[in-house]
Amino acid sequence: MKRLNWKPIMIAGALLFPVSQASAGFMDQIGGLIGSTGTEKPAASTMTGLSKSDMVAGLKDALRVGSNNVVGKLGKTDGFNADPKIHIPLPESLQTVKSTLSAIGMGGMMDDLELKLNRAAELATPKAKRIFGNAIREMTFDDARKILNGPDDAATQYFKGKMSAPLSKEMRPIVKKALNQAGAIQAYDGVMGQYKAVPFVPDVKANLTQHVVDLGMAGIFHYMAEEEAAIRKNPVKRTTSILKKVFGR
Repeated sequence: MKRLNWKPIMIAGALLFPVSQASAGFMDQIGGLIGSTGTEKPAASTMTGLSKSDMVAGLKDALRVGSNNVVGKLGKTDGFNADPKIHIPLPESLQTVKSTLSAIGMGGMMDDLELKLNRAAELATPKAKRIFGNAIREMTFDDARKILNGPDDAATQYFKGKMSAPLSKEMRPIVKKALNQAGAIQAYDGVMGQYKAVPFVPDVKANLTQHVVDLGMAGIFHYMAEEEAAIRKNPVKRTTSILKKVFGR
């Protein structure tokens, strides 16, 4: 009888059924060491020597990497415009205008205006990087504990609470300027001029700047939630020294 070579079988088993805690999700690893009351539990072998400050620093770095990914993804040409998940449509109040102008062969004006709204969001998104950084720096141990032991979107909700007001304030002038530079305001005025030339149409008003700011922030937090899900499921790329220390690789 041919002798069975167990070595490759053992290697495959180790890959399919990892026993090291390092194979668990990042937040599961750290959350397991920081109790729901904030007490530090004995470290597992893969976390030996890590203090609470190390663990919180690891979480902050993971969120910093994630938020930078979001800003980099959305703050470029077609970051919003070409993404059906977060593409910014015309305000609801302008749908009547679009229908009216399309009926007389001028719907292209509305398509151009919609493109400019998305371009404005793409230009304003880089402002979020600094505000994400501030929110991460201000994160306390208690905040980190609540995120680690909270629901799947706990970090995203933390960012929403900390960032919504300052991010809106920072984005508004950028969006307003971007809409002007991109010709969106001029396009809007042109659209409305053509629309009002059509007899018996209802009056329509739209706050383009606030529309872009609101949906721009919604897009940013949408992808932050995806980044958080990835962090909870799998360790992020080991791009910083503290993450390498936490994962021991």
